[in-house]
Amino acid sequence: MSYQFLQQYWWFLVSLLGALLVFLMFVQGANSCMRSLGWTKEGKRLVVNSTGRKWEFTFTTLVTFGGAFFASFPLFYSTSFGGAYWLWMIILFSFVLQAVSYEFQNKLGNLLGPRTFQFFLVLNGILGPLLLGGAVATFFEGSNFIIEKANLTDLGAPIISRWANASHGLDALLNPWVLVFGLAVFFLARTLGILYVMNNVDDKDIRSRGSVRIIGAAVPFLILFVAYLVHLLLKDGYAADPVTGIISMEPYKYLHNLLDMPVVLIFLLVGIVGVLWGIGITIFKKDCNSGIWPAGVGTVITVLCLLLCAGWNNTAYYPSNVDLQSSLTIANSCSSEFTLRTMAIVSLLIPFVLAYIIYAWHSIDKKKITKDEIAHGDAY
Repeated sequence: MSYQFLQQYWWFLVSLLGALLVFLMFVQGANSCMRSLGWTKEGKRLVVNSTGRKWEFTFTTLVTFGGAFFASFPLFYSTSFGGAYWLWMIILFSFVLQAVSYEFQNKLGNLLGPRTFQFFLVLNGILGPLLLGGAVATFFEGSNFIIEKANLTDLGAPIISRWANASHGLDALLNPWVLVFGLAVFFLARTLGILYVMNNVDDKDIRSRGSVRIIGAAVPFLILFVAYLVHLLLKDGYAADPVTGIISMEPYKYLHNLLDMPVVLIFLLVGIVGVLWGIGITIFKKDCNSGIWPAGVGTVITVLCLLLCAGWNNTAYYPSNVDLQSSLTIANSCSSEFTLRTMAIVSLLIPFVLAYIIYAWHSIDKKKITKDEIAHGDAY
């Protein structure tokens, strides 16, 4: 395994974790439409208990995603998580509110009342996907940071990356295309959340409302996603010279990436078809509640291919809009060969971890959630 192979391998693993995170945000998506999907008090509790069995998966994947980025591409971690900290702090704070809300909304002595904590779940359901989607969009749209590796020799202030303004990440939301992608992820999470609840909850009222609500989530998602995909394929991209490492603007860079990597292009199309198939069979096929599976698999494949397109094929995956040569590539921001090689050996355990997750997921979802279980069982 060469150093270059290890760099590409770890970008694949980080991209896979990011893709799984986007899929698992169906928890946030379902919570964001809790009131319209659940409608009644019992219905809301059914939705909360459906997502409450999976929120740990989302939170754990978010932490693992950040940890993998830190270990394999530490310069990105220090630049983005350290510089754009207001953006990441809002995201993390919303996830903390989510965890607290699940645990305390129906506990004895809850002075705030269940509605307050349900509001926190809705807030996380909106902010989580929107801001995470916006953060991912900066992989293509760029951010305002400066890298000065020469500062390593300054013992007084050995800080090599800094943000170019005082907004510390919130400036990304001023880019309309960042908002378009963030809203696309939000409506995708909402669509997946409705599909999951319809599959997981055995309640005719919720499934009936879900078959209608999904149209209101899927249509905006498709419009926003297609608009951003067209924008991405037609925009100038950030190309990195494989010999000198110099960053330059290249017209149609991301379109060229897909054409240069036909396997990624094919899988991207397969993923998009999977998402459309899951949505379509739910809308047009009566009493179909299994759309979450083709849509979920399609989501993972699609997001994985987009992230591979952002980093592979000599592309700067975290461009700087202030100083083009400060842009981060897989080669100039990764850990040492020894670190990547050691972690590659540890990564061989990933299939066993995934197998356990699948087994645990199946055990949790083996029995559909009903009103009787909410009334008499251990429920949120």
